Order: sequence, then C-alpha cells, then structure tokens
Amino acid sequence: MENFYNEIAELLEVDSVTGSEMLNSFVCWDSLTILSIIAHVDDNYSVTLSAAEVNDAKTIDGLKNLVVSKKS
Repeated sequence: MENFYNEIAELLEVDSVTGSEMLNSFVCWDSLTILSIIAHVDDNYSVTLSAAEVNDAKTIDGLKNLVVSKKS
C-alpha cells in the first residue's frame, strides 16, 4: 500500500493526490475511471470492489481505508 497515492494519482491523471481530496473533484472522474480503479485494486491488492463502494468512499483516504479493510 506504500505506492497507493501514486497509483491513484496516475489513474486520476494528475501528478499527485492527498488523502483528503474528494474523488469526484477530479476532472477525469467518471465511470471509466471507477472501472479502472476497480481493476487496479483487484490486480494489485486482490480486493474486489463495486462501483458503489468506490463512490461511497468519497475521498482518496476513504478509498485506501476501504481497500485495507477488505484486504484483512
């Protein structure tokens, strides 16, 4: 999980992200980005997420916490 912020920044097409940023505040935030996050998390962390869970996470840290909680 140490590269999580960098990985998410790449998926969101920005240079960097902070944990408190709202997911829906990014210009590229759409259903394709959500699917990319779902696929990335599945491939890299072996965690299955739904689109609703990603949307409900609200922030970058919310998304990270979701992945950590489902990984355990």
